[in-house]
Amino acid sequence: MKAKFTGHDTFPLRYGWLFKAVNHLNLKGKFTSTDEESIRESIVRLGVGKNMVKAIQYWAESSCVINASREQNSYVHHITPQGKRLFGDGISPGADPYLEKVGSIWLLHFWLNFNDKHLTAYRYFFNYANVQHFEKSKFVDDCYSSATQLVQSEVGNISTIKKDIDCFLNTYCKKAKLAKSKSSQKVDEDHFTSPLSELNLLQDNGAGFYVSALAERPELPIEIFAYALLEFYKLETEDSNVTTIDFDSLLTKPCSPGRIFRLSESGLGQKLDELQDFSNGEISWLDSLGLRQVNINKSPENQSDKYLDIYYGQ
Repeated sequence: MKAKFTGHDTFPLRYGWLFKAVNHLNLKGKFTSTDEESIRESIVRLGVGKNMVKAIQYWAESSCVINASREQNSYVHHITPQGKRLFGDGISPGADPYLEKVGSIWLLHFWLNFNDKHLTAYRYFFNYANVQHFEKSKFVDDCYSSATQLVQSEVGNISTIKKDIDCFLNTYCKKAKLAKSKSSQKVDEDHFTSPLSELNLLQDNGAGFYVSALAERPELPIEIFAYALLEFYKLETEDSNVTTIDFDSLLTKPCSPGRIFRLSESGLGQKLDELQDFSNGEISWLDSLGLRQVNINKSPENQSDKYLDIYYGQ
């Protein structure tokens, strides 16, 4: 992995940003840091300042709805199949461009953290940190220490990681309700919540203490769980022909659904029970005599997309 603790300019993800990014590319716009004309055009089209344009680009890339490829001497951005599915391709509308379905937010959370190439504060937390409650200053130290072992590139200084952790916490925690005063009824845009805070995966207890309990997650749609399981299964078995995956791998390995969705052991078991019925046995699992394995009865190729089609009624 490489370290990637910068790029968002400390702006947490906001509602509408990913749709704006995809729509910008659909309208032949560009994301660039060198072409002044394109930068001005992006500022006008997106209706935000220059630093926020960079933040929109960062979150769209990190959540895999757009990507960049090097062409000649510059990077050119393209909308990914995920981005087209959710936000549209300029011709056909997306399945949920305004993130009205809770499953879309769970899906974005999975895309954001299902990444073993770049380490960020949120990917460290959801894939490597073994804590259910923590104090921020210690978490900064732990993240910095672990990053030096996990990545091949330079980690940067600890203040950079602290800013990334602040952005992560602001992205996943709901803002405290502001007391209205007679002198000011206006709420600044900085206090708008991130869509990811709606998942309640992280709670701010005040005084720098945070809680993120492992739980059963009944609010996580089974179709999104199935998609995540099959994507992880393909990652785990890309160099083999096995049709099973270990329960503990699904629960604890980096990039696994158990890790990313913060599932408890019983929660993962319940999801697998539900999925076994939902998939008519195409995905089944065995829990007997200490052996806990999940069996995929059909080729996983394109199977994960099938569950998204079911969820979005396509």
